[in-house]
Amino acid sequence: MERILVSSCLLGTPVRYDGTGKRSDHAVFARWRDEGRLVPVCPEVRGGLPVPRPPAEIHGGLGGDVLDGRARVLTPDGTDVTAHFLKGARHALDQARAHGVRMAILKERSPSCGVARIYDGGFSGTTVPGEGVTAALLERGGIRVFAEDDLDVAAAHLAALER
Repeated sequence: MERILVSSCLLGTPVRYDGTGKRSDHAVFARWRDEGRLVPVCPEVRGGLPVPRPPAEIHGGLGGDVLDGRARVLTPDGTDVTAHFLKGARHALDQARAHGVRMAILKERSPSCGVARIYDGGFSGTTVPGEGVTAALLERGGIRVFAEDDLDVAAAHLAALER
């Protein structure tokens, strides 16, 4: 059985910056949860950040740029939390490898887990195309990442992996 790395907040775990979860009740996700496929991880918490915590956004690029040292992750007051995001991303990749994971379902718009969209770095509420730090590292590690709103596509990918 294929295991799937998943953002802990999608299971309802209150790990988001504001102390909440974002539970997904999509039928596909519920089936995977019931089958015991899901490997939960919150990169930000595993990186050492508290719950709740100030919001953070990537400044100067996207998740891959953070991995390459060309961008940083900052809070609204300018506190640099890049090291926490890098540590959490490495933990997520380690967990994926330890469980033989080849795909992940991550929380869109997160500076860690965003798959196709993240906030623009100006704390304006505006999103831009791009990935978060963990999503970028997982992709570099050969793990296919999907956003929580792409579960039908993810299910098709899972079916292909299990053929």
